Amino acid sequence: MIQEQPAPYNYDRKHRVFGLTAIFLVYGTLGYYIQATNIARPEIVASFESTSLISWSVSIPALVGAFVTLVFGKLSDMYGRRIILLISLIFALIGTVLSAFSTNFIFLIVSMSIGSLGIGALMPLVMAVVGDMYPPVERSKWIGLLNIPMGIATLFGNVLGGLITEALNWKFVFWSVVPFLVLSLILVPIGIPPLANRGVKHKIDIRGCILSILASSTIIIGISIAGAPYPWLSVQVTGLLVISLISWILFIRSEYGAAEPILDPKVFHNRSFNTVAVTTFLSTFGQIGMMVYFLMFLQGVQGIRTSISGWIFFPFTFLMAFIGVPVGFLLARTKRYKYLYIIGFSIVTIQMSGILFLKADTPAGWCLLAAIVGGIGLGAIPTVNTMVVQNAIPKRLLGAAMGALSFCLLMGISISPTVLSYAMNTTYTKSLALPTALYRIEDKSILEDVRRPDILQSEEERARLKEKFEKIGDEGGILFEQTFDAIRDAMESGLRKVFLIGAITALLSFLLILTIPEIPIGSGADVE
Repeated sequence: MIQEQPAPYNYDRKHRVFGLTAIFLVYGTLGYYIQATNIARPEIVASFESTSLISWSVSIPALVGAFVTLVFGKLSDMYGRRIILLISLIFALIGTVLSAFSTNFIFLIVSMSIGSLGIGALMPLVMAVVGDMYPPVERSKWIGLLNIPMGIATLFGNVLGGLITEALNWKFVFWSVVPFLVLSLILVPIGIPPLANRGVKHKIDIRGCILSILASSTIIIGISIAGAPYPWLSVQVTGLLVISLISWILFIRSEYGAAEPILDPKVFHNRSFNTVAVTTFLSTFGQIGMMVYFLMFLQGVQGIRTSISGWIFFPFTFLMAFIGVPVGFLLARTKRYKYLYIIGFSIVTIQMSGILFLKADTPAGWCLLAAIVGGIGLGAIPTVNTMVVQNAIPKRLLGAAMGALSFCLLMGISISPTVLSYAMNTTYTKSLALPTALYRIEDKSILEDVRRPDILQSEEERARLKEKFEKIGDEGGILFEQTFDAIRDAMESGLRKVFLIGAITALLSFLLILTIPEIPIGSGADVE
């Protein structure tokens, strides 16, 4: 029998005002941290001379973040949002300060991973707080409005992070985050009340925690090393993937027997959640394809300057950040979401299919249009995802469900770059048709240089390579132009493979979302 869940939190007027202020600040701080540290990353790598470790500086903290979304989400259901938010902010603060004091790259990775113990949990916790604070229909407006602080931080994080890095030092980027974290620590206990039933005893699912760590870490490491340095069918890669598969099976089985599982099996039984989780994972391929490889196409294949390509790409980031605001109000007004899904995923599918036809000589206006369309499609989906999950899952599982949804997103962000990078690099290598005269020159270092596609994106590297060609003799200039065209053609082929994967995953997401059941907002949430 369906019963109303008793309110676990008492949000009076004071708590709502300070609570909204707190979560808006936390959400904006999260966006600023991500964007500012990303823009400073190349300078960090250069300062430590640790280019070979740059991928680990992304994947290891992301792996930690993926794990805590599951665990902290469940713990917030058990012990309350306030205490878990405070713990998350403390981890984020400690990791940020340690990052600013880092003296080598390994120490920085460890410090950022400590920070990710908190950073990774902030997004699902903020969404869960909104779910506690408002009934479903009104909730959709505020979830949409949360895009405002995230959007502002996203837009200005890159600029401020770059200015701070150039004017001072990359360490001050981390210091610039500290005041926002401290202010968040002050506001959270004021605005977010404690859990009403604090006297209830709970049992933490330690076995589930261990198995989820093992399962997620082995799959990410296995995919990360596949292709280079180990072949996909090597013992190292297949061994890690088999361990991951076994661990996932054991994890799911253990959750059925756990007194308080970190991921309640009832979440798996929910058709709406499963559909949203899979499409969230698949959509990251298109998102990474746009955020990383579309810019590579503009700068490398089309030869557009970094500053100009940034303006072309600006509508994508702007719309990704703010389109969720009107979407939230549409959800509140219509109480329907399936039509928004169909529109969003159909736009993404058309857009990712369209950029397959972009070429080196395609007018910049078409690239600008692709950025606009992609931002509209991809920007509409996260707000709808949040509302659908909160509408379909019982309120007592709200934290665990939001954590699981963020886990799927972070797993996609961790895995998709490796898959897309492998597809691009292998296609680039097969497509590279260098002039035969190049193999007869004495300076063999040129052959090593021209096999790297990043030559197209570095003016210094291009100038250095051109200087080498000029030393060959009179035919050096012509040979350089022929070689440059060959590299650009190969890179275009590699990027087209990336966009093809993005188009296929977008189409799969579109077909899958057509099957999601339509449960009007307000009629399915807050039930046992």
